Amino acid sequence: MGDRGRLVVPVELRERAGLRVGTPLILVESEAGLVVMTREQARAHLRRQLEGADLVGDLLDDRRRAATAEDVA
Repeated sequence: MGDRGRLVVPVELRERAGLRVGTPLILVESEAGLVVMTREQARAHLRRQLEGADLVGDLLDDRRRAATAEDVA
């Protein structure tokens, strides 16, 4: 870490990851520490985490429960 808060990534890692000057990076804080990802890596990671999830169904269920609770009240 530089004195201006700049993170230095060794050339070997940059080359393996395909990082170039100006590549946007995302830093994510996890229980294990900081994770650095490109946008593409972050998208792929999020897709893997959400795989099989029924977000629309969950939202509709929540709305139905809220509407039922309002009707009862």
